[in-house]
Amino acid sequence: MIKVLLINSVIIFFGAYILDGIKIKNFLTAVGVAILLAIINTFLKPIIVFLTLPLTVLTLGLFILVINAWILMLIDKLIDGFSVKSFWWAAGFSIFISIANAIMLRIF
Repeated sequence: MIKVLLINSVIIFFGAYILDGIKIKNFLTAVGVAILLAIINTFLKPIIVFLTLPLTVLTLGLFILVINAWILMLIDKLIDGFSVKSFWWAAGFSIFISIANAIMLRIF
């Protein structure tokens, strides 16, 4: 659990460094974003996915990308020191986090 949280924190911090539309104050902020992202993905995201299931099926699962971007934009509003420039930057950051997380968790 702690290992996954630290890996996600590093991915978030590194992703904010690479993507111009994502700004993060410091590594401690990245840890806060990773914690809040884990909490939201555990408790709120399943409810949202269930409520939007017809739309998700209609778009062949692509609406999950929209949900992930909305979650990142929500975290932007909740945590000082983390900012997302637009919906498209949030969507790109979501894709980056997903791919990097899959690679890093396979390695470690």
